[in-house]
Amino acid sequence: MKGKNNIGNKNKSLFWFSLDNAAKIFPAIRTQEHTTVLRCTAVLHHRIAIRYLLEAVSLAEKRFPYYQVSLHHGIFWYYLEETKRPFTLAPDTGLPCQAFNKHDTNAHLLRILVYKNRLSIECSHILTDGYGASQFLIWILDTYHSLKHSDTIDKTKLGLDKQLLEAETEDAYSRYFKDNIPFAARLSKSFHLPYKLNKKPRFDVLVAILNMQEIKHKSAQKGVSITEYLIAVQLFALQQIATHKNTSKKRVIRIQVPINLRNIYPSKTMRNFSLFVMPEIDTRLGIYSFDEILKIVYHKMRLETDEKLISKIISRNVGGEKKMLVRGIPLILKNLFLRYKYYTEGAYQYCSVISNLGKIKVPDKLKDKIDYFVITPPPPNKKLKINCGVAGFHDKLVLSFGNITRSKELERYFLSFLTKEGMHVQIKKLSDL
Repeated sequence: MKGKNNIGNKNKSLFWFSLDNAAKIFPAIRTQEHTTVLRCTAVLHHRIAIRYLLEAVSLAEKRFPYYQVSLHHGIFWYYLEETKRPFTLAPDTGLPCQAFNKHDTNAHLLRILVYKNRLSIECSHILTDGYGASQFLIWILDTYHSLKHSDTIDKTKLGLDKQLLEAETEDAYSRYFKDNIPFAARLSKSFHLPYKLNKKPRFDVLVAILNMQEIKHKSAQKGVSITEYLIAVQLFALQQIATHKNTSKKRVIRIQVPINLRNIYPSKTMRNFSLFVMPEIDTRLGIYSFDEILKIVYHKMRLETDEKLISKIISRNVGGEKKMLVRGIPLILKNLFLRYKYYTEGAYQYCSVISNLGKIKVPDKLKDKIDYFVITPPPPNKKLKINCGVAGFHDKLVLSFGNITRSKELERYFLSFLTKEGMHVQIKKLSDL
């Protein structure tokens, strides 16, 4: 598509902007089951008053115009264009993370759902990542609270000057792209879970609520972060499954851990800005104890979140799209190529995902209004089968296992390990929060 993004140009009736580097693959791989839709939920202590929530949702259009967009395709690339269709608030009664209508050219890539004391944002990864979705959700909660308790809001909350607009809509991958540096090496194939798939609709979510102090204490005892501890638990559980199934082809067990690059590079972008680290154990070398796995994870996470190594992955990902040959390929052929690359260089290299949003921060006035947050990654593809999202708030750490198979064995191994370590685990269905 020719021309520049015109998101800051108020003279245009409709603005548009190109997809960020990470988002470019999602239109090519999304299906009705593999939706690429993630979910961020806040569970409040009290039932939500719809009147004030509706008003907060309406005001969000002024503060986040770049989320009030729909997906379109040009000859060479997809792009996002402003839609005049307002944000809507819908009852949260259906399956989580459902696909957006690909055939409605005016459809949002974001939905806002409410049920009793539960408020959720579901959005396509084309639009943003878990951080962006959580900040959007917190803003709506903050505005809702202001409206409910004073019927007025701070007008500066709606302010979005050109400078801030450009900062929040930048493709930060391109900003931090470095030319002429070596690419990250391609990895070997990973072990994959052997379970049969559920019947459609396949996606099911199991939520486990942990005591923050208990897991914080246990991680500190081992000298690692909570994220590193949970990664090790997941690898240990996967190793138990691989051993139990007595797989004839012993392979590397590798999982993908998304990293929020805003913690490494200074960026205010509200679009995608995350990459990943992939800790692994090689079962061809023997069986690992939990402490051995923990040691590997600890060093792997510290080594590969180094800015110089992260820049190799950015260089590989962004470098491809900058090549004249790639830019000139028609979109229909690009989609076939991206889909092929996703499965041969993506999903084959790891067998699961664990994504920790970290300890979520909210304005002080909201702290005693919210019980906990839940982050649910998009439904996994048929190769990965099970993913896990993690979100911490106040005294609770919440794990959300998204699963498309008939088995809950991974969740059972994972949570049994935590209980054997003395932690209390409360299990719920996502619909029962």
